[in-house]
Amino acid sequence: MPASSTTSSLVTDMAPDPATTDGATMQVGGMPSLLPLVRLLQLASPALPIGAYSYSQGLERVVEDGVVHDAASARAWIGDVLELVVARGEAAIAWRLFAAAQRGDWPPFVTWNAWFRASRETAELRAETEQMGSSLAKLAGDLDLLDLPACQALERVAPVTLPAAYALAARGFAVPVDAALTAYVWSWLENQVLAAVKLVPLGQVAGQRLLASLGANIPAAVMTAAAIGDDDLSTFAPGVALASARHETQYTRLFRS
Repeated sequence: MPASSTTSSLVTDMAPDPATTDGATMQVGGMPSLLPLVRLLQLASPALPIGAYSYSQGLERVVEDGVVHDAASARAWIGDVLELVVARGEAAIAWRLFAAAQRGDWPPFVTWNAWFRASRETAELRAETEQMGSSLAKLAGDLDLLDLPACQALERVAPVTLPAAYALAARGFAVPVDAALTAYVWSWLENQVLAAVKLVPLGQVAGQRLLASLGANIPAAVMTAAAIGDDDLSTFAPGVALASARHETQYTRLFRS
């Protein structure tokens, strides 16, 4: 059956612009495509099957020790880690990995993956980033997000860390670097808050208050990560490292880190 004029017009509007290579700027009825946002939400979703829910990054230990015992102390601990550790360390490395992957500049990509893996100060933290990185890289392959250069880079960085695998997935989804890093940091924050809800424990509303409050700090964390120089970048966090190390011998545990 011939298409109606309305249908034909819609199909024409939805067709990718031949001048674009990835469809990320495709327009529908004069509106910018929302597909990059959809892809971003998928990457940031707790439904992403990489096992993030099973890690607390030492939070379980500080709850056991009484350092974190209510919503206020949870906010203080998670907020300090976000500002002083994630923004200046993990997110800054992730920014470099994301930018290198988007450019297809693989030598620094390999270097920063190795740098981040070496910065993991305990067996738990190293196993965490390797397991989640491997799971995400496999998922990206299953979703056909990895082109030949990305596949070759993945072979060179083995074992792949979580931020490196996230960078490759973001590249495959054509998600801009700043948006991808925002989603990455949000995922970290959401996981920490969900762990606190289970461990302290906190109510669901208290958890949402924490997300609303600490989420407001993410733009500043992303800006710090993007602006900090290589020589000022640091993952030095003795409190987190000690909590993680002590967690390895904790008698009862809900989380793997």
